[in-house]
Amino acid sequence: MEVLVLAVGKPKLAYAKLGTEDYAGRLTHYVRLRLEFVKAGRVEEEGARLLAGSEGSVRIALDPVGWMGTTEGWLNSWTEWETDGIKKVSFLIGGAEGHSAVVREACERWSLGPLTMQHELALVVLLEQIYRVQTLKRGEPYHRG
Repeated sequence: MEVLVLAVGKPKLAYAKLGTEDYAGRLTHYVRLRLEFVKAGRVEEEGARLLAGSEGSVRIALDPVGWMGTTEGWLNSWTEWETDGIKKVSFLIGGAEGHSAVVREACERWSLGPLTMQHELALVVLLEQIYRVQTLKRGEPYHRG
């Protein structure tokens, strides 16, 4: 399965760059991962770029009021996608203003938790969670839940 992570703006903070690189590297053993960054701008412009880049895929917009699943819940979704023959899943991370109403309506919405999170940190947390799900799926010892 191809996993596309579309985020507004490239990570600039050192910890976010390192975390993104680390988990992206780890994920190459499990999925075809593409990281793409769209230009920041007005929330509507960002949303249009995110939707254009994720066309033809299952779209998951990260949103504080979205579905707040457990790691096992994420694994169940992943298993369903594979069973259903889904070829591409896109995770969308908005910029400082979050997602536009158009993006929220066009996507499933998942939450990384009830706290508002800086979008560079959200990228690292997302990649770590995808990695966790992949190792859990294969019975590897990373997840000790």
